[in-house]
Amino acid sequence: MKKIYNLFEILGEYVVMVAEVLWISLRTPPSWSLIREQLFEMGVLSLPVIAITGLSTGMVLAAQAYFQLADKGLAGTTGLMVAKSMLVELGPILTAFMITGRVGASISAELGTMRVTEQIDALSSMAVNPLRYLIAPRFLAMVLMVPILTTFSSGMGIFGGYLVAVDLYGMAPHTFFEPLPIYITWFDLFSGLFKSLVFGILIVTISSFRGMRTQGGAQGVGKSTTSSVVICYSAILISNFLLTIGLNAAYWILFKPS
Repeated sequence: MKKIYNLFEILGEYVVMVAEVLWISLRTPPSWSLIREQLFEMGVLSLPVIAITGLSTGMVLAAQAYFQLADKGLAGTTGLMVAKSMLVELGPILTAFMITGRVGASISAELGTMRVTEQIDALSSMAVNPLRYLIAPRFLAMVLMVPILTTFSSGMGIFGGYLVAVDLYGMAPHTFFEPLPIYITWFDLFSGLFKSLVFGILIVTISSFRGMRTQGGAQGVGKSTTSSVVICYSAILISNFLLTIGLNAAYWILFKPS
């Protein structure tokens, strides 16, 4: 019973922190220099790993799709399968995973180190709000960059699929692209971007929350970093399922075929 109480207490503290960060970000945003630094750290420096992830995933999707569908006369749907998968599911998920490993862990370790070395307490003693100075810039940068990186990852995935299908298996370029504008709708694009936005919020808030609660010196920093990554991965997977169900239900209700 005590464990359940502690769990709800932690969840309550997390929700309060998220609400405070959101309020600070909207009411009194941090200086542009702090946001710009985080945009560069999260966005520009993440481009290589995001490009490799998206490109390799698209190539594997195309290879598998063509291999499975060619003998059934459905090889022409390879491009559609690659694009649909990358835009709606794999692009947001894999981008979020890469950002968690590269940026989320860094946020938790950095804030955790500042906590155990009492730098955060020093900020508070100087009347500097740690949430506004440390977390709000990361929050705003993550909200802006994750959808952009997701779009980039999906584009690289489609490009990788094109390379495999056209250059390796000899599919005609127009055959790869023809079904895309017909069967990919604005709702597919919205679904992928909305998921990426939610994933970005989860990554930055969970990583920051774990970092701010770090205790126990260097060992505590390691534990909080590891647990933040695990929690982020779990939250991303669970929220992805819930978002998929919710978005599909909303689409069916709002645009139910007659």
